[in-house]
Amino acid sequence: LQHTLISLVQKELSMCQRLLRADYPTLEAHNSTLFTLFTPKLVKQLLVKYFSLHFYVFSEMAPKKLKSKLIEKCKRINEGISQHGTSTLLNEIYTELYIIEGGSGDVNNEHEVRQIETASRRPATQEKPINCNDLFKDKPVRNVLTKGVAGIGKTVSVQKFILDWAEGKANQDIHFIFPLPFRELNFIKETKLGLMELLHHFFPEIKKLKSLDCDAYKVLFIFDGLDECRLPLDFQNNERLLDVTDKASVDVLLTNLIKGNLLPSALLWITSRRAAADQIPPECVNLVTEIRGFSDPQKEEYFRKRVSDQTLANSIITHIKSSRSLYIMCHIPVFCWIAATVLDRMLETGEIPKTLTQMFTHFLIFQIKHRNQKYHKKCDHDPQKRILETKENILALGKLAFQQLEKGNLIFYEEDLKECGINIREGSVCSGVCTQIFREELLHLGKVFSFVHLNVQEFLAALYVYISFFNKDGKEQLATDLSDLFNQSTMSDLLKSAVDKALQSENGHLDLFLRFLLGLSLESNQTLLSGLLTVAERSSHHKEDTVQYIKEKIRENPSTEKSINLFHCLNELNNHSLVQEVQEYVNRRNHHPGKDRLSPDLWSALVFVMLNSDEKLDNFDLHEYHPSEECLKRLMPVVKASTKAV
Repeated sequence: LQHTLISLVQKELSMCQRLLRADYPTLEAHNSTLFTLFTPKLVKQLLVKYFSLHFYVFSEMAPKKLKSKLIEKCKRINEGISQHGTSTLLNEIYTELYIIEGGSGDVNNEHEVRQIETASRRPATQEKPINCNDLFKDKPVRNVLTKGVAGIGKTVSVQKFILDWAEGKANQDIHFIFPLPFRELNFIKETKLGLMELLHHFFPEIKKLKSLDCDAYKVLFIFDGLDECRLPLDFQNNERLLDVTDKASVDVLLTNLIKGNLLPSALLWITSRRAAADQIPPECVNLVTEIRGFSDPQKEEYFRKRVSDQTLANSIITHIKSSRSLYIMCHIPVFCWIAATVLDRMLETGEIPKTLTQMFTHFLIFQIKHRNQKYHKKCDHDPQKRILETKENILALGKLAFQQLEKGNLIFYEEDLKECGINIREGSVCSGVCTQIFREELLHLGKVFSFVHLNVQEFLAALYVYISFFNKDGKEQLATDLSDLFNQSTMSDLLKSAVDKALQSENGHLDLFLRFLLGLSLESNQTLLSGLLTVAERSSHHKEDTVQYIKEKIRENPSTEKSINLFHCLNELNNHSLVQEVQEYVNRRNHHPGKDRLSPDLWSALVFVMLNSDEKLDNFDLHEYHPSEECLKRLMPVVKASTKAV
């Protein structure tokens, strides 16, 4: 192009020179040297202007092409289901999420559901809300880190942010947005390439752009799902890069981009579950935010949008509010979808789920029935074969759920499925019922798989352990820390062993798994799953023995967080004796203050009752309870949740 342009300009200048000679012959002798010297300079100036104009035109067109691509990618959402199902326009279903600046900086070793329960008690006056579209407004920030539990809406918030920008609704001062989810980057973790090459790989719309001038244009990189990252992110030892064309591994590119060695003027937004957020050095983060999911008014807004019959929507909201544990879970948008799916069809039957195990059991049953109806329309005349295939699929996914839960993985790749004997190319595991609980996502470089939510993974893992316990002969032994669960001789021993495993977990990752496993041991839930469980796989004689064991652990365990989960376990077993006992104590204390003293297990019960009460903890007077030092430690969650403690 440059050679052609020079030739054209030289021809034009030669013609201009001939014309000037004809009109002003005296100039030829006087100024021929000057004209000859002037010609290359003029060519150079024209070239500079041409390429400046070319870059300007392209830099205006490239964002438009990029925006068009991102609109197509982000405008629809597959709410809770796989891409094989129907989708909804994001702008129609989207409900604003509650996001705060700062968030909790503490290292949190609780299960994420407990984190939600704790956050739900925190007074709103202590928090500074922020709108997602305002993250980079009016602040001299480069790197923003947004934390949140699984399924709370981090990815959807990113999707809405990008869509609003691409549609011209917000952040129009940003010239380019490059979303690079970690689940995508995992595919090329072994590849060496330059940063611009990486961008051209994912965004061919900007291939003509050979460099990024972040001083002239505002550029934002979005790295969603740090907790899904399978790169080492070695900030200490990775080589230093300064040039966007230098080739390196994706890990090295990312650490240099985050540290500001590459494109120091670029903006970065990283999202992560809280447990993985500390992979980013604090000095590399300018602003921390936390997504809390739906606030109480936003929960109602969601159900009214999701359920077209407003009378039914009101009934669903009323029922959800009647169960504190379910109402707290509705901070999670995906759980709201699950609850709406179940309650939309169950409120008329009277069999309304009140515990998490009941809710997820009914959710699974609905998906199985929905699949069977589809098969019936296709004239499938072998229902027994259908049930067997369904059970095999559920068990295959349960094994995957169990193995990956122990590893802490929420997304899986084809090699993970192969380890569980799942041949994804046959497609059977993702057909019918499984499309509603197991997601297949087609990315730029390949497929990733996940359950619709961590709780679904935990429920299926518990179901797998429960069924596999009765089929030891035909079950492949797993070489994991949890494998000795299958070596117990009785169901009672299995449940006690699971209690011990959950108490030993440093981060509480088995808390919900334990709740579900205990809930599945109830005869009422086994009856619901009668299509999946044989008579030999149904047993409930162990309940009292298990209840007594859990009560002993509550007495022995000084950790309030562990004790609170054990009370939730008793709730799943439909045992409320300790809670009733402490409520009687509170009633007696109101009439005869100072007469009775509580035992350690009842102190824990008191904490559980207070934290699960509908009443706000405005003022908490420790003097009313005369606690010992040990009991004061057990009361700390109540103190933290109170506006004022004296």
